[in-house]
Amino acid sequence: MIATQSFRTDILVSFQATAAQIEELLAYNQNVFNNNTLTDLVNFPLPPEPHVSTWEEYTLAARVVGAFEVLKQRLVQFRFPILKGISQTQAYQAATRRGVSVDGIVEATGLVLQQPEKLQLILHQSLAGTIPVLLAGNREDFVSLVQALTMRNEPQPVPDSMGACIVSGFNNWDRIHQYRQLWADENPANCSDSSWLAEFRRLIPQKQLYQDKFIILSDGFYSNISANEMELDESQWQQLSVTIRLEHECTHYFTRRLFNSMQNNIFDELIADYRGIVAAIGCYRADWFLRFLGLESFPNYREGGRLQNYRGNPPLSDGAFGILQALVKVASENLQTFETKYVGKLTDTKIQLLMLMTLTHLTLEELASQEAHFRIQQTLERLQTN
Repeated sequence: MIATQSFRTDILVSFQATAAQIEELLAYNQNVFNNNTLTDLVNFPLPPEPHVSTWEEYTLAARVVGAFEVLKQRLVQFRFPILKGISQTQAYQAATRRGVSVDGIVEATGLVLQQPEKLQLILHQSLAGTIPVLLAGNREDFVSLVQALTMRNEPQPVPDSMGACIVSGFNNWDRIHQYRQLWADENPANCSDSSWLAEFRRLIPQKQLYQDKFIILSDGFYSNISANEMELDESQWQQLSVTIRLEHECTHYFTRRLFNSMQNNIFDELIADYRGIVAAIGCYRADWFLRFLGLESFPNYREGGRLQNYRGNPPLSDGAFGILQALVKVASENLQTFETKYVGKLTDTKIQLLMLMTLTHLTLEELASQEAHFRIQQTLERLQTN
């Protein structure tokens, strides 16, 4: 069943959205998951992507000298500090854009971590295949890693409610240098700098040979919510937080690999938090999800909640953002009702996989409608028979 524009509009009208707000929300909540990519039977977990073999080498080396030491040798961003304006220097651009060696570069004073010995490099087996994970030992180190690897070593702000990110399309110059070495060994008579430039041009379109995907995680409380607020003891909540956070990011990886979409959008977050919460405690809790977003006292919104990180670009107007909050609340509660009545009774180990795929076929308006249960079940059963 495909949600028509008129159906979605009717739902938004029922939530008392104005014509202008409806236009905003129809665009924001549009389903962009490319479900047509699943034309053949897919076996899970998916095979690892090409970059994973290189990260296996890193992991083995990390067991001997530690993750931080290994990554300092392999990832050029680890050779530079977090410093305002550094990305605009010729040295930084030469190292990160052209792969020039940083040896002897004055600016390459190294990335500073508060507890480098606590940095862990893990190869996590997810539904979408193996993915490398960098687990920071404290909050400051997590922020430094995010700034180094996603913000070009600039000290840009990282929201307190953000405890993880998935890095995609990361140009790994270590893999390019390894490729060049292998190419030179195979072409000893024709491996001059000019010959390499020609080979490099052929390499550029083959992004799988040098672009990586990996996850950066913090070990802090999920969504910056305290153990006291969750009514749990600190050690238990910290352990659950890491599980939720890891499976949340792996769900983004799942939708990226299978459906070619990974957006900074609340529907992506709903799907990812659904998976994370179920993986952590065995069932879905809408009240947890709403607290993570800052909606635990709906209709009041807690400033600093995660929801404001997904307001869109351009950002939703205040009125549309208010309607979005109401949609999210009802949708999450409908999802919990369905999960409790239907999914919780199924023993098939593939049910979580099918639920993730089911949710990617729907829209926030559908989940917030009175037909939510029917639409989830119909889509789930159709996928089960395929």
